[in-house]
This record gives sequence, C-alpha cells and structure tokens, in this order.
Amino acid sequence: MQKKISIENKKLKTSILIKKNFISNFIKNIAKKNEKVFCVIDSKIRINLNFNNQKNIKIIFVHCGEKVKTFDGYKNLAEKLIKKDINRRSVVIAIGGGTLGDLTGFIASTVLRGLDFFLIPTTLLSQVDSSIGGKNGINTVYGKNLIGTFYQPKEVLIDISILNTLPKKEIKSGYAEIVKHALIKDYSFFCWLEENANKLLNLNSSILEKAIHKSILIKLFYVKKDEKEFLLNNNSRAMLNFGHTIGHAIESHYNYKKYNHGEAISIGMITEAKISNYLGLLSSIELERIILHFKNCRLKTFDDILKDKLLLNKIIKDKKNFLNNINFSLIDKIGSSIFYKKLDKQKVYKILQNI
Repeated sequence: MQKKISIENKKLKTSILIKKNFISNFIKNIAKKNEKVFCVIDSKIRINLNFNNQKNIKIIFVHCGEKVKTFDGYKNLAEKLIKKDINRRSVVIAIGGGTLGDLTGFIASTVLRGLDFFLIPTTLLSQVDSSIGGKNGINTVYGKNLIGTFYQPKEVLIDISILNTLPKKEIKSGYAEIVKHALIKDYSFFCWLEENANKLLNLNSSILEKAIHKSILIKLFYVKKDEKEFLLNNNSRAMLNFGHTIGHAIESHYNYKKYNHGEAISIGMITEAKISNYLGLLSSIELERIILHFKNCRLKTFDDILKDKLLLNKIIKDKKNFLNNINFSLIDKIGSSIFYKKLDKQKVYKILQNI
C-alpha cells in the first residue's frame, strides 16, 4: 500500500509518503534532481544502500542517541558537511530516528542559512512523531529541545519495512506516541487501539500502516492550526505535548540514560492523566481504563523520581511555561485535551505527592 499526504498552505509545504521497501529508490530520485545529496545516517541502522553509480551522493555516519543532540554534536556534523563542500544546491537527507532527525533538521535550517532537507525516519517513534511538523533542535544541561528551529522537510518517507529490524522495546516506544495521539484527539482511535494494540506491537502490516497514517493526520491537525506553538487554546500545538512536561523532565533528570523517549513519555502520560483526574478534569473510570491499556501493553507507568523535589527543577524549564506558572497539556476525557495554565511550582509538587 502507498499513501501520500500533501501539506500546502501559506506556512507549510511538504509531503509525507508511506511506502514499503523504497528507501534506495527515494534517495536515487532525489539525487537525479540535485547537485549534491548528503545522506546523514545513524550508524546503528541495519540498511543496505548501494549508490556506486551516483557520485553526487555522499554518506556521513553518525553515532546517535540523545547525546548527539548537543552543541558539540551540532558543531561536528555541520563542520563535516562544510568540509565536504556542501553548497546551496545541495540537499541533506536524515536517515535515522528522532534524535538524528532533530539534529539534522536544525543543521539544514542553519548551515548556509537554510538548505532543503528530507527525512527518512527509521523508528516507529520518529515515523509518527518527530519527523512530522518541522521541529528541530538540540538539548542543553537545562532541559530538552531548548535550542532549535521550526523548519519543514521538503518530503518525509515513511518506509514501514525498516521497522522489522527494530527490537520490541523500540516498537513500544513508538506505540506510546501513537496512543498519545488517540488520547488527546480521537476516542474512536483509542477504542481501535484497545482492540488492535497486540497486532500492532507484533508489526502486523495493515494494522501498523493504519495506525501510522491516523497518528500523522492527528499531529498534522495541530501543526496546521499552530505551526510554531503560539496558541494558548485547545487547538494549540502544545496539545501534542501531553505526557511530555513530566516525560522530558524524567529524561533530563536521568541524563537520557535510564529510559528511552517513549518510556519516559509513557510515565509522563499516566502521571499527567492522574493530574487531570486530581484536578477534576478526567473521570476516575476513564483514568483506570487508560492505566489498564498501558499495563496490557506493558508500557512504563511510574518512577520514584516523581515524588522527588529534584524533578521540579526540570519541570519548571519546560518550554510551555510562562508567568511563573507550570503549564500542562491535560485531558478532560479520552479523545479530548485542554491547555491548563493555573499551576505554580508548589501546587505541582503537592499534586505529585498525592497521586
């Protein structure tokens, strides 16, 4: 099956192609239309690419992980590209997970003041989340993604055949973002996931394609409404950060070592669902239904650091915060999210002690 989603308005112009076994042909087609093509590839990816007959394709391997999303990671990759004589008739293709996509997109948006770039996300997490919407950036010691740009890829190729090379842990990490999309926007999608999660996690092709396609459409709803996350209402792109205020704080606290992104966001979603319930937004019945689904899928739900004041130091650095308030994207029922702007540091600490 092949699907193509085109996005074109005054602010956005990109397309997303969902297709199987197409990575090599995708890159060759790009190479035919451009002077130089720089493929930045995660060195851990098991992929067979042969471009011996196309001299304008240059390959750079990068050892990935959150540790690459730093000033040093930016400097090293940018200077490699410059050393290889990248010019404004060049394009950059990122082939890897979300960390590589974030870094490469940031570099593409800044080197030579902006180059066309393409994304080939190779993890389920990046296929349904980070590759969609044009957010790029790096981390600092103060928190995740605090330096970056909004810069849209020219095209995204989602090739689900690459997912067969991933360990189950990575598939579950991506599933966390899929279920997030259902929780914030689509009750019927959540019901469908309750029925089909096991098939999805076991990489049933038709189920996987449907879930990826639906997740992308939900994310694009918010991106089209609010590309640069300026809105403060329920159409804000910030709704996509459900689970991320807590999840990013957990990742940062453990220096991105204890959990992968999906695991931290899983804990974050359950915690923020409990906060929603504590504030009287989400019913206890729906909260228990969400928790049950996470447990059935063996997703992470708790970490002891949630009760520690140390976590607050990370939470207050979240990009959504302003006017001394900690702002959350919460849910008031399964399939519906709200932007909540009424919590200060002390209130958040009290809530975390009581949920």
